[in-house]
Amino acid sequence: MRNKIRVFRAMKNITQEELAKKVGVSRQTINYIEKGKYTPSVLLALKIARVFGCKVEELFILEEGD
Repeated sequence: MRNKIRVFRAMKNITQEELAKKVGVSRQTINYIEKGKYTPSVLLALKIARVFGCKVEELFILEEGD
């Protein structure tokens, strides 16, 4: 699964640390999600989408074979 969290963070000028605090996880968790090493729970994905004011489907892209 790909994601656009880094793009959305850049548009809102939010650091990984700031995003992590807003959604209640560590900066490392955000880093792993951005790199595709960790798939967030539905709840965490919804919290991240809420921070950016977008739909989960705009942030996370399910690829062929996922």
